[in-house]
Amino acid sequence: MSDIGSADEGVITGSKYNAPSNMESAGRGEFDVSSKAQQGQAEQELATKMLQIQSKRFYLDVKQNRRGRFIKVAEIGADGRRSQVYLALSTAAEFRDHLSTFSDYYASLGPPNPENLPEDGKLKSEMMTKDNRRYYLDLKENARGRFLRVSQTITRGGPRSQIAIPAQGMIEFRDALTDLLEEFGTSDGGYKGDLPEERHMKVDNKNFYFDIGQNNRGVYMRISEAELVCASARPLVIHVDRYKPSTMHRCESK
Repeated sequence: MSDIGSADEGVITGSKYNAPSNMESAGRGEFDVSSKAQQGQAEQELATKMLQIQSKRFYLDVKQNRRGRFIKVAEIGADGRRSQVYLALSTAAEFRDHLSTFSDYYASLGPPNPENLPEDGKLKSEMMTKDNRRYYLDLKENARGRFLRVSQTITRGGPRSQIAIPAQGMIEFRDALTDLLEEFGTSDGGYKGDLPEERHMKVDNKNFYFDIGQNNRGVYMRISEAELVCASARPLVIHVDRYKPSTMHRCESK
C-alpha cells in the first residue's frame, strides 16, 4: 500500500529523525524552553521508542523540561518528510484510550470499498483538550487506505501540526504508548493551580485572545492576535511575578 500521507514539514537530514524543521516550533507550545541555547541543558530525553508502520517510522520520545514531562511523536514518511505533535503525559493517556476505541471500531468495519468512500473521508472522530491546546482525532478513508489523522492546534487561529497513523498500526502504537506511560506515569508535573478561562476581545478587523498559564517558573499570559483577513495568529507571551485574577475580567468579549 502506498503512503497514506501526513503534514509536509521538511526533509530530514542527519541523525535519528534529525535537525528540526522550520515548522517544528508550531507544535511545541508550552513544551518549549525559552531559547535554543538553553534547550540542551533544560530539556532531557528520558526514553524513546521507534515504530515502523508500513512505509513510515514513528518516534515516541519522552522528554522533560522546566514545564514538566511530555511525549513528542514524530512521523517520518518514506520520502524523509517529518511532522510531529506534542502530548502532555495526561493527554497521552487519554490518547491511548482513544486508540483502543478507534481500533475496535476499525476492526468492526468491512473491507474498504473504493467505489463507496465517505463523502468527507471521515469514519469516526473525537477531540481532546489540554489547557489551550486541542487535538482532533479523525479515522479517515481514502483511495489509498484507512488511517488515523491526529491534528494539534495551539491557540485559535494558530498553526496546526498533524500526523497520520495507518489504521493497521493503531494497536502497535497504543501498546508503545502504554509501555512508556507505565514507566513514567501520567502526571505532567510542573506548576499547578486554578486559572481563569480564555478571554476574547475584537478590535476592528482583529481578534485578541488572552490565555493565562502556569508552570513551575510562574504565571504567564499568552496574547494571540488574529487578523480576520488572513486568519493568522501572532502569539506574545508575558511572564508576570504577581498575577491578579481581576486583571482578566477587563478582557471580556466585546
